[in-house]
Amino acid sequence: MVDVTAEIVLFDGFDELDAIGPYEVLENGAQAGASIDTNLVTLEETDLVTASHDLRVEPDGTLGDPDLLLVPGGGWTTSTGGVRLVVDEGELPAAVDECYTNGATVASVCTGAMILAEAGLLEGRPATTHPAAVDDLEETAANVVDERVVDDGDVLTAGGVTSGIDLGLWLLEREFDESIADEVAAEMIHERRGEVFG
Repeated sequence: MVDVTAEIVLFDGFDELDAIGPYEVLENGAQAGASIDTNLVTLEETDLVTASHDLRVEPDGTLGDPDLLLVPGGGWTTSTGGVRLVVDEGELPAAVDECYTNGATVASVCTGAMILAEAGLLEGRPATTHPAAVDDLEETAANVVDERVVDDGDVLTAGGVTSGIDLGLWLLEREFDESIADEVAAEMIHERRGEVFG
């Protein structure tokens, strides 16, 4: 049994690196000694999910009751899918809100922050997102800050696409140990950028 169960929720049009970057960080963290189990999930059972650059991913299962829920972005600036579509449909924001209500820590990467905003989780909180969505996020009740990773306790947000790697490393440091995060960063040859806000 692990200390932290993490789920990364996928949907058609998600940005590949938003999800796979943190996934690899957390998986490497488990190999480095972090007691964490990370799965790729969807809201409904499906064989494959197609990402924004046409990568097809086979999910591990459907959304459960994780300790940590990570929401990627992708597709906010288009009208054909991704974040824009799932926000309009409303099911994913409602599921994110339910996970949060049940005690999960919720984190977003890039325009995934718009899903958290729709779920009502960013009201009055500091938050960040991809520069292309900053104006839209400012129209919500979030307090938008120009930071790479924002930690507001049980809700975290990360800015542009590659910031998901820094988010994953911060989660390893926060939940487990800085040495584990440093070991993973070294293994991935990733230089952590910026201080975490919060």
